Amino acid sequence: MNRRDYPKLKLSGAVDIGCRQFLVTELPQGIRVDETLGIAGVAALNGFLVHRADTALYEVRAIITPGGDYLMMFPAGAHYSGASKKINEMLLYRSSDKGKTWIGPGTAFQIDYNQHGFIPLIPKGSGRIYCFGTQPVWDEYCVKKGQQENAPIGYFYSDDDGYTWIGPELIRPINDPGFKGMSVTRMCETDQGTWLLGAHEADWSYKPLHTKQYVLRSEDQGNTWEVLPGKRPGGWSVEDFNRMDEGRLLNLGVENVLFMIRTPEGHLWASWSEDDGKNFSSPQPTTLIQPDAPPMIELLSDGKTIVCLHHNRHHDLDYVGLGTDNEPLMKDRTEVWASLSKDGGKTWSEPGFLFCNALEPNLENPFRNHQCSYIDMFTDDGVLHLFVPHRWQQVLHLRIQENELEKLPDKSELGK
Repeated sequence: MNRRDYPKLKLSGAVDIGCRQFLVTELPQGIRVDETLGIAGVAALNGFLVHRADTALYEVRAIITPGGDYLMMFPAGAHYSGASKKINEMLLYRSSDKGKTWIGPGTAFQIDYNQHGFIPLIPKGSGRIYCFGTQPVWDEYCVKKGQQENAPIGYFYSDDDGYTWIGPELIRPINDPGFKGMSVTRMCETDQGTWLLGAHEADWSYKPLHTKQYVLRSEDQGNTWEVLPGKRPGGWSVEDFNRMDEGRLLNLGVENVLFMIRTPEGHLWASWSEDDGKNFSSPQPTTLIQPDAPPMIELLSDGKTIVCLHHNRHHDLDYVGLGTDNEPLMKDRTEVWASLSKDGGKTWSEPGFLFCNALEPNLENPFRNHQCSYIDMFTDDGVLHLFVPHRWQQVLHLRIQENELEKLPDKSELGK
């Protein structure tokens, strides 16, 4: 089925931009409200509402298939974490006209357990599509003692452009065969053909929770894997918070890799490898302001410029843990800004405003009401395509010309 005409949701009377509140009738110059999408953004940004869930949906990911289609997948239903029965499905949409129309939803996998996000990978020179991610298979998944997020990491694969899938294949790292964690941020393949995938282990028995970040690394197309920086419990963590999770790996060319990571410290943190992902530098905070939310980065079509979407606000200075009733922390996900780096993520441009949520906070909790995070993206013909799980309620496909990213208004311009 083509894109549906969903009923408009109720707009809020005011929106947050640059940590200031504006009436929707008195927005800064150049910012407009899109009632169909439920956001307020710059004029250069446009898009479509692709899907609205009856209950909820989660991390949306998309890729250009070997056949040239856009393939988008996301879990719909309830979140797998803590579930002891089947509560969601991985839905799939396909577009053969660069996102002008979408066919779906269909169900990607006929399996008896729940799904997390779709982490796509198409190895260079291959027609095969991989779908990596958390695999909470029933006989290896336990929700007790704070382990409700941890499960084997694995993948499905498709040799027919994403129409049918084979799997799952579970990853058994040679130095930690029983590795369990959560993985939902994008992975990468290096110039040397090495696969690098971020995964973190969480322990919710601690209040607030503890997490450690790892990298799964394979030099032989997924036949064998190794856990970095070492087997559990040897992962990376921000000492003051005992937290570090949802790491995004980006190939920078030759043997260089950028590793950007979520923390509750108030900034995105980063690490670099100069030896094809064998070793990474000690993670350090970047200048990019971010609450307890994931990194959202991608290379632009020049192959050198990195765009990072981040929320550019952080109010939970006395961190007490992630929770759906934490209004300041959750509301920090309402704004989306863009920064650019031309030196591999070492320095970043002044953030430019892109869009924010403009819907009334009438869902059941702050976790949903303000959600504009977990954005996926890719470039095609000079256009940056964004895929947004807006309010964990609807999928937005947004588009902006790459050359418009350097023209986005910063905070001082919005203040005028």
